[in-house]
Amino acid sequence: MKIKAKNSPRLAALHTLGNVLDKKLNLSDADTSAQLADPRDRALSKHLSYGVLRWLGSLEWIAGKLLSRPLKSRDQDINRMIWIGLHQLWKDDGAEHAAINETAECARSLGKPWAVGLINAVLRRFQREQDMLIAGLMDTTARFSHPGWLLEQLQSDWPDDWVSIVAENNQAASLWLRINRAHRKHPEITGRLHEAGFSVITHPFAADALAISPAAAVSEIPGFQEGILSVQDPAAQLAAQLLALEPGFHVLDACAAPGGKTCHILEHVPDLDLTAVELSTTRVQRIRENLERLGFKETTGIQLVTADAGATDSWWDGRSFDRILLDAPCSATGVIRRHPEIKWLRTTAQVDDAVQLQRGLLARLWPLLKPGGILLYATCSVLKRENSDQINHFLSSHDDAEVAPMRPDWGRESGAGRQILPGEKGMDGFFYACLRKTH
Repeated sequence: MKIKAKNSPRLAALHTLGNVLDKKLNLSDADTSAQLADPRDRALSKHLSYGVLRWLGSLEWIAGKLLSRPLKSRDQDINRMIWIGLHQLWKDDGAEHAAINETAECARSLGKPWAVGLINAVLRRFQREQDMLIAGLMDTTARFSHPGWLLEQLQSDWPDDWVSIVAENNQAASLWLRINRAHRKHPEITGRLHEAGFSVITHPFAADALAISPAAAVSEIPGFQEGILSVQDPAAQLAAQLLALEPGFHVLDACAAPGGKTCHILEHVPDLDLTAVELSTTRVQRIRENLERLGFKETTGIQLVTADAGATDSWWDGRSFDRILLDAPCSATGVIRRHPEIKWLRTTAQVDDAVQLQRGLLARLWPLLKPGGILLYATCSVLKRENSDQINHFLSSHDDAEVAPMRPDWGRESGAGRQILPGEKGMDGFFYACLRKTH
């Protein structure tokens, strides 16, 4: 029985994995589940591709124990089909028949009928030997399902916390939303969510945050299209309150895409002179779309600039800013729960590049800040090179910079800033540092 790719969630997941692992695409760009007509198939395809990437290191180890010899490089698709089947058998409840038979039958659609029996045999052997295999896995670093360089960095940076960081990275994050307090219908939204069958919880530190379950596509969430709700983790929602904004302030949001913090800033204080800078034309359009959906289309005082934020001569008009938000490009190692592909796409060289980029942005944006003004440095990283070490280096080379106290109840002190580790009160990993210009 040949399975049509357009009807198979497993084949769609396979293609997604290829886009990530071979073409080095982020999951949001790599996902091919949209080709599936049935919403249940789309959900299964996403579940499988995300799950395999979450547990890839462990699945590779298990598959290696079950195969009598490694598959040839031209049969990487068969290897990945085995990972998909193993993930279902190991991590999912029930559906063992489908996990084995339907996964094996996908080999025919790949033009490799010889592999049907191989996949079937490997998966059935796992069924029989699962307890022994998982016990063996627990004696190896493969159980952490993180690349060696990242595991070593986490152990070095967080010797008392790395095990919990890794465990959180291997769990799916909750779906967190942000209420648009500027929307006149926002008081109704919790009731509408309950009526639609969602359970809702609030957050102790982010006043506008709601988590809903079960998770759903934004098209199915009441209030999203109306601009009452946006998708945003509570850790990211802390930025707007840390900026201590006042009406009339001249504010810069550097590296602003996709615009979540830009919009939240305006929801807090609509009467701002706000400049949002982003390098990518496509991503600037994404900011514009978010602003329009949330009701800021006609708001005066908002300027969207397509430019390199660090190339200030190309876009800055010479007016100093009261506040600067530098949501710096980073390794994104704090959001692996949401983007498991980060573990396998990121390299030490990319982290090196990010550190240099951050250092350059800090140096070039600082002269744009008024004396007495505040620059809020933020990353979604847990690596100290990008966070506390970066800020310590900046402070050591700028005698007109001092730490502005944040006095938060969240996170932990990390150098001159505060670090949130993944999973803390349900939040993603985030780092914040507030710097005040003294003269």
